Formats: sequence, structure tokens, C-alpha cells
Amino acid sequence: MQNYDLQRTWRWNLENSPQPAVVAPQAPVPGNWIWCGLPVNSPLGIPAGPLLNSGWLLHYANLGFDVLVYKTVRTSQRDCYSLPNLVPVNTDQLLTGGTVVPESSTMHGSWAVSFGMPSQAPDNWRTDVEVARNQLPAGKVLVVSVVGTQDEAITDGHASMEQLADDFARCAQWAMDSGAHGVEANFSCPNVSTPDGQLFQQPAAAGLVAERIRDRIGDAPLVLKIGRVATTQEAAELLQHAGPHINGLAMTNSIAAKVADSAGQLLFGGQARGICGDATRTASVTQIAMFRQALSDSPHHLDLVGVGGISTAEHVQLYLAAGATSVALATAAMVDPNVGLIIRDRLKVDWSPHLKEE
Repeated sequence: MQNYDLQRTWRWNLENSPQPAVVAPQAPVPGNWIWCGLPVNSPLGIPAGPLLNSGWLLHYANLGFDVLVYKTVRTSQRDCYSLPNLVPVNTDQLLTGGTVVPESSTMHGSWAVSFGMPSQAPDNWRTDVEVARNQLPAGKVLVVSVVGTQDEAITDGHASMEQLADDFARCAQWAMDSGAHGVEANFSCPNVSTPDGQLFQQPAAAGLVAERIRDRIGDAPLVLKIGRVATTQEAAELLQHAGPHINGLAMTNSIAAKVADSAGQLLFGGQARGICGDATRTASVTQIAMFRQALSDSPHHLDLVGVGGISTAEHVQLYLAAGATSVALATAAMVDPNVGLIIRDRLKVDWSPHLKEE
């Protein structure tokens, strides 16, 4: 079973995608599972990180995942950061960002991610999304992750944000025109410092961009991918501005930390990188519960997609019990492509009532 090759570049893994896995068709997981109004066969999804193109997406679609998010794309081609892009780390649960975590020579369930939101050229990804949609089995949804690209020549703050919003919206429309069932707007990337990667921390700007995307994609499902939100006030402000325009939120897109090697020297030029995997689970489950509570006092009815540290059926249950309507796992699936099938089989046999979406 082909894994993402950590020793190879993003471009190499893109160009050497696997053939779809050959496995027996998977029966739906008991329950009435919905992603932003669209019926799916289970609550299991895989986020944009591992799904570099249609080859990777269809591979994981056959490996037990039903909500498949195509790797983040732009309206222009963007190169990936240089290697290393994935560095295993050894750390306990991270509850806040800004710490320093040690590099590890072996994988303990968490790693630092350093890609920088690269993108295929638009003509390539638009054609490839069509391939993915045409070959995707029934009971699954194809979501395309999009991000706007800042025009650094524009120095006026208002004009710059208007340009970014328009670029987000154009990319989202291209995704829908190519056959996506829905769009995930990437409002969080801890590995870039420009506003396109930090929108979730700017509620008014987030609302502007979400509204601009909504105007371009009509009634199609729109989810925002967000990072670590620490307080109920921050959650309420984001819901106030973005809530009227969206169908859901996916969280948490890693927790930023610096990474030190065995000699104590900081990697990545001393810049923080997003830590993904096991170390983020407690913070992410807590954040789902916080947003679900905030939504109880809100007029908006949003799906919540739980992301972070999921590798077992018990972890899925934790997220669903906290208020998630579906989940997405990347790190565990990249390490063991069969993990979705393992979780799915466990959910079919040993599932509790709170797993069922009423």
C-alpha cells in the first residue's frame, strides 16, 4: 500500500500518485450521516494535506473515507517549500501555540508540517478535479480546498483585502465549475505570515472573504478551515462575521510551535511550523465543544468537522460526542493508509448512540 514518501518532494509525490487501492466495497457505517446537507456513507473524512491530486484522492476514497478534500489550490501556480516538509516530533498534548518541541528520529504520532500552501497550475488542477469527480464512488463527496493569493504589490490595506477576497472567490468558483460538491476555504496556515494564511484570526476580514465566496458559488456548501481559537469570545466573533455565509467549520488546522534538533538548534530558520497529529487532539476536541456551545446561542446552524490526532474509532467518538458532525484525519492516514478501513470496521461493530447523527 503506497504511503506519502517523506524523503521525496511534494512535486515528486504529486507526480507519482498511487493507483486507487483495490479493496472490497465498504458498507455504510450505521447512522444518518450528512456533510453540509449532502448524504455520505460515514462520518470519516480526509483533509486536504494528503490528497495531492485525483490519484491520491481516489486511493483514499477506496480506503474507507467518504468526505475527501482535494489539496489546497490557488488561481496561480505556487511552489512548495524545500525539504524537509514533514519532521516527526516527540511531544505531549499541545494546548497552546508558541512552544518549542523536539525533533524525533522516529514517528510518535505527531509531526511538524512545512509545505507553505503550494498549488498546481490552475489548468492542471481544474482538469484533475474533473477526473476525481467523474470517478468518485457514490456515497462520497468531493470538496476542494481553496486559498486566495495576496498581490504583494498592493500596499493599501483595504484594497489588499478586497483583492484577496476576490481571488478566494474566483478560485472557489473554478473549483465548483470543475465538479466539486463543495468548497473548503483555507483560512489557516501556520507556515505562512501573509493574511491569506491567518484570516481566521481576523473576524471582520473572514466575514468579508466568506461573503465574497458565497456570492460566487451560490448555494454550494462552504466550509472554513480554521486554526486554534482559544476563547469563547473569539469563537463568537468569528461566528458573528462569517456565520451568515457558511455551512461549516473545520478545526483545528494544527498548533504552531518551533522545532529543535537534538543539539537544541531550531529548524526551519527558527520559524514556527504547524504541529499535526496526536499532540493536537485534546485542544481540538475542546475547541469543537466550545464552538458547539457558542452555536447554541447563535442563529447559525453549522456543521463542525473535527480534525486533529484521530487514529482510532474511540477518537472519532470523542469528536462526535463533543459536537462534531464529521471528522477528518491526515497524519494517521499518511502513516498507515489502512487506518480508515480499520476505524470503519470498528464503528460498524461497536458504535454507541451518540455516533448517530439524529
